Amino acid sequence: MNERYLEILAQYGLTAESLRRGRSGYICETGVGTVLLSEYKGTQKRLEFEQQVLSHVREAGIDRVDDYLRTAQGELIAVGEDGTRYVLKRWFTDRECNIRDRREVRPAAAQIARLHQIFREIPRKEEWNLGSILTEPLETEMERHNQELRRARNYMKNKRKKTEFENCVLSNFQLFYEQASAACEGLKRLKQEENGAPLFLCHGNLDHHHILMGETDMAVIEFHRMHLGEQMEDLYYFLRKVMEKHDWNAGLGMELLEAYERVLPISGTQRRHLYYLFLYPEKYWKQINFYFNANKAWIPARNIEKLKSLEEQMEAREKFLEKIFLFP
Repeated sequence: MNERYLEILAQYGLTAESLRRGRSGYICETGVGTVLLSEYKGTQKRLEFEQQVLSHVREAGIDRVDDYLRTAQGELIAVGEDGTRYVLKRWFTDRECNIRDRREVRPAAAQIARLHQIFREIPRKEEWNLGSILTEPLETEMERHNQELRRARNYMKNKRKKTEFENCVLSNFQLFYEQASAACEGLKRLKQEENGAPLFLCHGNLDHHHILMGETDMAVIEFHRMHLGEQMEDLYYFLRKVMEKHDWNAGLGMELLEAYERVLPISGTQRRHLYYLFLYPEKYWKQINFYFNANKAWIPARNIEKLKSLEEQMEAREKFLEKIFLFP
């Protein structure tokens, strides 16, 4: 075993029965169960914020979250001899939610609602209005992405010899850009109408990779992007991944919304917010952004296929959008 990591574990009063490399650190089997040891480059304040929230989440009934452990001296950060900082948190070896399986995505949607409900009940602190706990408004991010889309389109138009990818983009650009503009303007209007409506805690990156399926319960992990914002963004990230795998099946989408609403009702304003999130062609922007920031001389065939697939799924996606907008 790596002596350096064993020395860090000793600061927590733990010894490792086994230690193996994981995606974001070292997974250790210890006397208190499975833990994840990883380097930490954030601030102490951010770490304390996450730990305070996760403690509330566990106390409120969602016990399986990857909250942090403290050293024998009561610290959340352990420092190695070379000055490297580490954190240790509870970990789970369950598999990720299978978004192709309807029997798993429905309870996952309900689990997201339970998490959101608990988030709303946590007493808010004044210091949460600072730093990484507040993020850039989504309509501002959309506006920046739209500028990037226009810049990439103009670059392609001015090229003499165009690749298949570039011709594909130019043939369907207007269709997707109109949706991008409408989504951005819609969110701006919604923000003006809300006029200072309260923000709630959000996971910030809640997709199927961060919902783990246990034998009797689900674990929710990786809260490092948690912030104050619009909770529908969490639901959107998860739903979009599911809908893409199921060819935008409107019936399944409604089932997931209903599973969420059985735990936590969705207001009319939230439905509109969700509609504009889905209206924005995020995957289209990602493909063009990848192109513009990569080697333009060679575009993988897979990227061209993805672009064509987005156009083929347009009709089914629009039907799903109508269902969301008319959701009672």
